[in-house]
Amino acid sequence: MNDEIMQEVHAVKDALSAARTKDAVSLFDEIKREEAILYSLGAKLVQPPVGMTLSSTALQRMRAASR
Repeated sequence: MNDEIMQEVHAVKDALSAARTKDAVSLFDEIKREEAILYSLGAKLVQPPVGMTLSSTALQRMRAASR
């Protein structure tokens, strides 16, 4: 993945985290609320592929390889 993309993803995550508690559950709940607003406005959000397991993602493969 492009380093610029990862930097942007981390910047968004840090901004969300700084604006709220650092609790992962509350952050997840906030994301879900924001998604619901986007859906109500007619936005089409990309869903994960059907049948994809966490172990098949690139991140999980990298983590498993580093162990």
